[in-house]
Amino acid sequence: MAAARTSSTPLPGIGVRYDLATRERQRLSVVAHRDGARTLSAYQGDDPDACALSARLTGAEAQALAEALQATHHSPNLLSTTELGLVAERIELSAASHWNGRLLGDTRMRTETGVSIVAVLRRAEAIPSPGPGFRLAGGDTLIVIGTREGVDAAAVILGRE
Repeated sequence: MAAARTSSTPLPGIGVRYDLATRERQRLSVVAHRDGARTLSAYQGDDPDACALSARLTGAEAQALAEALQATHHSPNLLSTTELGLVAERIELSAASHWNGRLLGDTRMRTETGVSIVAVLRRAEAIPSPGPGFRLAGGDTLIVIGTREGVDAAAVILGRE
């Protein structure tokens, strides 16, 4: 994939304009205003004066849009949601966790929260369906599935230090 073609132009008294030409030769620009606002513009064809869209965003709105556009924006915690009201999330176990070195069964996760731990990610390894005798370690990432409330409760339990 070719690198995106970008350029920037200082706009005295206003801020800086950033221009992007996409692979499909579409042109976009963002004016970063000195007050933190942003103006996002999209242009028609090759005519830099044929603006098809212009939206002024507050700093917070621009930040939210930037996060949505980033490839890493997909939440590493949220994996999926179904019509049944179940969510799957990743919960990282800290090195200082109360559960570091203890057995998974000791957490009483399913009994206390109704959540199932369907896998543990440890370094470059995935351990599917760990049983109650599985020993947890700091840095483990647990893949849990349950209701929103259950997953939130599981995060509190696993976050215990």
